Amino acid sequence: MENALVENAVNIPSAAGSKNRIIAAVDIGTNSIHMVVVQIMPELPAFIIIEREKDTVRLGDRDPDTHNLKPEAMERAISTLHRCREVAKTLNAEQIIAVATSAVREAPNGRDFLKRIEAETGVVVDLISGQEEARRIYLGVLSGMEFNNQPHIIIDIGGGSTELILGDSHEPRSLSSTKVGAVRLSAEFITTDPISNSEFYYLQAYIRVMLERAVDELKANLKPGEFPRLVGTAGTIETLAMINAREKLGMIPNPLNGYQFSLKDLREMVNRFRKMDNSERATIPGMSDRRSEIILAGALILQEAMTLLGTETITICERSLREGVIVDWMLTHGLIEDRLRYQGSVRERSVFKTAQKYRVDLAHSQRVAEFAVSIFDQTQGKLHNWRDLERELLWAGAILHNSGHYVSHSAHHKHSYYLIRYSELLGYTESEIELIANLARYHRKSTPKKKHENYRNLPTKEYRQMVCHLSAFLRIAVALDRRQIGAINRLECEYLSEVGEFHLKLFPSFPDDDCALELWSLNYKKDAFEAEYNLKLVAQLEPNAVNVSLR
Repeated sequence: MENALVENAVNIPSAAGSKNRIIAAVDIGTNSIHMVVVQIMPELPAFIIIEREKDTVRLGDRDPDTHNLKPEAMERAISTLHRCREVAKTLNAEQIIAVATSAVREAPNGRDFLKRIEAETGVVVDLISGQEEARRIYLGVLSGMEFNNQPHIIIDIGGGSTELILGDSHEPRSLSSTKVGAVRLSAEFITTDPISNSEFYYLQAYIRVMLERAVDELKANLKPGEFPRLVGTAGTIETLAMINAREKLGMIPNPLNGYQFSLKDLREMVNRFRKMDNSERATIPGMSDRRSEIILAGALILQEAMTLLGTETITICERSLREGVIVDWMLTHGLIEDRLRYQGSVRERSVFKTAQKYRVDLAHSQRVAEFAVSIFDQTQGKLHNWRDLERELLWAGAILHNSGHYVSHSAHHKHSYYLIRYSELLGYTESEIELIANLARYHRKSTPKKKHENYRNLPTKEYRQMVCHLSAFLRIAVALDRRQIGAINRLECEYLSEVGEFHLKLFPSFPDDDCALELWSLNYKKDAFEAEYNLKLVAQLEPNAVNVSLR
């Protein structure tokens, strides 16, 4: 099977003088923490996996009363992350990209836990939504399996959630994340060992009901006559494949990628597991770690999904979320130009989709975004040292700054914050969404203050500084389109450090327009910029307009 982004080092030609980079990706899941360390070969583009680490920490085994992550689980996780960091350091990884999913996302103390991880290990962890998790799983599978432009369904059964994805080498047609996972269901529904008939049938019915909506949505995106192949990934499905292979073939294929087993085989395994207690399941050849405790729930999820989807076989792909994190990093750093190119604009499309959902005036927002980005570009290296990523986040905040009008004109900047914060912005981490929402929140009225909960929710001091710096640009940009008619065509910035002034040359779109309202608005909004950069802002219209200066 041909790989989209090749893994086998033997098959990768070396390029003299190429600068191969080593990156580590960590997936902090509900059941386990996984890390891959890869060597990226940008000239192909491709990557090879040079090291894997895994530890079962069971973050999903939360306190039944408070639903908080348990102290002992957090300790196990931090110990594992210390080890991951040392392994990555030993292999000269230039960066560790870490993401957390269902268990941390849902726990009331999840964000505090992420802050503790950063404080104790130095690893910064991004919290990602269920849909974003599904998108990166899709990228990971595409990096290890050739779809040949044919529709494929991907199922990833984790500890806390199950992702279902429909795609065909191009943009995913359907992305869903459902709160049925092997750890979650085992903890919530199984109290007998072996499982009683009543618990088994209740669990089966619950899984089916929970999966039906996601399956229906996926099927609605299939074209007439399409019969997609089902691809399974992650620990539960790989364990089932290894047990099946050992029993059918007498050995476990290496790699497991491409191995298939049937729904008939799966049903036989489920029936066998339900009659065993945990100690008996643990002795099954191929059963790994503490998988015996959760394998029945995981196998039942897969059985019901295959039944609802009407598929008789499943094919294994050993790549999943962590490899998708690597692919996403390559995309955002411009290392993949052709293959999967559509993913490079997923963030932009997601922002526009959200803007459309909340009936944002796109013509106005795009003008505001152009002004904000123009100020950013002209002042880079002079007033600030932010990079392309921050530029993109400023653009997103500018496009969505008026989302709150969808709720009410009054205090719409506050409504914008909540609408953006709880939207599914694909391609962005939770921290980045928080930052975009804060930028929109501070495009008018009060400047950022520590007493504001949304400002305190920003993960680091750097993020808070970013909001202060960039929201000042956004305020100016909003002022320059006060009438929302495109009165200002373009602007030029001049930084006069010797006199402590920042000059804005404004070029009007209409020769006889004095842009009085825009200049008034700019005068009203300039205080935040002047306070943030300790500069006096001076603006004037250029030829063909009345020269009005801010003093």
